[in-house]
Amino acid sequence: MEVLVINGGEGLFRILYFVESMSQLGIMTEVKNRIGLNTILLILLLAIPLTIILNVMGAGDTAIFVSAAIGIVPLAEILGSATEAVASEIGPRWGGLLNATLGNATEIIISIFALRTGLEKLVLASLTGSILGNLLLVLGMALVAGGIKHGTQKFDKAIAKTDATLLIIVIIAMGIPSLFNASLEPADGLAAEDVSIGIAVIMLVIYVLYLLYNMTNQKAIAEEIKREEATKPPWGLTHAVILLVVSVALIAVLSEMLVGAVEGLTGMLGWSEFFIGIIIIPIVGNAAEHTVAVQQAYKNEMDLSLSIAIGSSIQIALFVAPLLVFISLLVGNPLKLEFNVFEIAAITAAAIITTFVSQDGESNWLEGAMLLAVYLILVVGFFFL
Repeated sequence: MEVLVINGGEGLFRILYFVESMSQLGIMTEVKNRIGLNTILLILLLAIPLTIILNVMGAGDTAIFVSAAIGIVPLAEILGSATEAVASEIGPRWGGLLNATLGNATEIIISIFALRTGLEKLVLASLTGSILGNLLLVLGMALVAGGIKHGTQKFDKAIAKTDATLLIIVIIAMGIPSLFNASLEPADGLAAEDVSIGIAVIMLVIYVLYLLYNMTNQKAIAEEIKREEATKPPWGLTHAVILLVVSVALIAVLSEMLVGAVEGLTGMLGWSEFFIGIIIIPIVGNAAEHTVAVQQAYKNEMDLSLSIAIGSSIQIALFVAPLLVFISLLVGNPLKLEFNVFEIAAITAAAIITTFVSQDGESNWLEGAMLLAVYLILVVGFFFL
């Protein structure tokens, strides 16, 4: 064990020395300019080969999980940037559709491997965690960052009102099947599946209507153009498509390793599968998008920031969740939209406070701090659940 630690330390120093040498020679700057990534993300990419090596060597589950999680973060950023680059080439309407489809590809890939392993509770918890993370953690950090820099910030009340209404739909869509399924006898497993499938179809229909509305709404189109301009990397279409395919493939490889290490991680650290799903995995999958939302708020682009934070939550609930219901049928482990009472209560609380914060078309840093406080309260509760 001591030899491994020493070798690992030497390896880390060599990597850092190599990165520093490239920076001094100007090579790192050239690489950064060519692929549009900053130095931190380039360093994090080293976790990809490290994860593969750890997995081949049969290292501990904790090391594999941490390394895979770190490696997924820059890959999610590349995937998102490649999607934005392709979207900017095909126009705001179809670009918005592409963003809506691939915006949560990382979470979908991780969830597919979790479903194949039979970790349905982990998948449900990650769906809840993604919604809570976007509404409370991301939006909270965005309001704090923007509020400290600009004071009171304003945004379009009409768009915020539409999003708030959809958040109520999210509560209904996730709460009703849970209540119905909870009332069914254990022998009625097929009926519970039918309830989930039926409601999943309705959720997808609402989501399609939401997309159609945004594709014909001039304000929504303007925000999509802003988003593309704000996040478009210096890539051509061919370059972006190649990176899109490669990032998806690598995310799939790391996701399989990450999910495979969950069981060992829970036993070693004493964390529950539920806590890992509702807190850890959503942060890993959404880290890049979280950063963009905060950056836009800091630039006083609050309509765009809210669109990213709240829109991602809507997408998770009305698109990703029902999509996973149908994917689960293909992998042989049917996913029932049956969230526990704590998850429903948390989503309800998050939706209500987000609605109150956004209904007046103004925000400040104190409101952001309130959202963060609610998120931390939920984290403490879920940790001891």
